[in-house]
Amino acid sequence: MSKFQHFERNTTGRDFAVGDIHGHFTRLRATLEEVDFDRKVDRLFSVGDLVDRGPESRRSLDWLSRPWFFAVQGNHEALAIQHVQHQNLDYQMYKASGGSWFLKLGPNEQQRFAARFARMPIAMEVDTAGGLVGLVHADCPAPGWEHLRETLRGHLPGLEALEETCQWSRERLQTKDSSGIADLRALIVGHSPLRSPAQLGNVFHIDTGGWRSDGTGHFTLVNLSTLEVLAPGVPAPGEVER
Repeated sequence: MSKFQHFERNTTGRDFAVGDIHGHFTRLRATLEEVDFDRKVDRLFSVGDLVDRGPESRRSLDWLSRPWFFAVQGNHEALAIQHVQHQNLDYQMYKASGGSWFLKLGPNEQQRFAARFARMPIAMEVDTAGGLVGLVHADCPAPGWEHLRETLRGHLPGLEALEETCQWSRERLQTKDSSGIADLRALIVGHSPLRSPAQLGNVFHIDTGGWRSDGTGHFTLVNLSTLEVLAPGVPAPGEVER
């Protein structure tokens, strides 16, 4: 299993990133239609959390099988894996976070989902004309992307703590850290729901609650070549106030 995945430049179509999906693939499909997403040449990169909260979590395996869709492992995929592997898990938190659908599945079904989730990388990078764009679910714990890449590829010491930060940390937003990540043109992350996308240094936070049950959120799409927000009606990322 590779915890890091590299993608060569898309020379025939467009590449997009999308924020947390959380079981709302029908809504996501409608958003893709609004930007004329072409499945023959375009690619969609997800920052993870495909499941929980929404009604279509079971469709995650179908989407992961599509040749134009790629996703890093979010903390919600990690929770499902932890359950199947009998690791310590706060089940009250897991259920409150939308994991009940998974717990109701039979053991074989749980194994099938968890096995596929375990194959999702912790981090991805996409080559663009402007340079490398990285994706993790929550944050990059290292000041430089190269260190993250080598740690994940080499399964080096400190890997477990690094993965936890990649999937759970909200420190960059909480401290309004604009130092950015070296060795990258941009880093795209989700995990922390925002009313509109935000940028701190070269880190773009794009979970804008397209999964919210009250309909107040929307999916944010970012063109990885231009770093423009393309979802109709969504403002371009602005610098977080200091």
